[in-house]
Amino acid sequence: MKDVLTYKDFIGSVHFSADDGVFFGKIEGINDLVTFEGETVKELTEAFHAMVDEHIRDCEAENTAPEKSYKGSFNVRLTPELHRRIAISAKMRGETINKFVFEALNKSVSQD
Repeated sequence: MKDVLTYKDFIGSVHFSADDGVFFGKIEGINDLVTFEGETVKELTEAFHAMVDEHIRDCEAENTAPEKSYKGSFNVRLTPELHRRIAISAKMRGETINKFVFEALNKSVSQD
């Protein structure tokens, strides 16, 4: 993984501000905006962990889900040539494009 922190199944983005001399980020994949920062990688990691723990506690207190809900569909922009190749490959396998793409993506994330 590149430029992310992980903790308790949460992902935090990682950025650096040379002007401020600080690392900063936010918890990704949630409905709220939760940020954290630190002057060292250790401080950044500790701040991320603390903010995840606080977010979980806040959600429990408010009886809300701590993670963003996903609806299960999204649009992907392709080149016409790639779209054609996917359509042909799916047809040759006797699958819909949706099933073909679902299986390709599932295989890709399973390897991570």
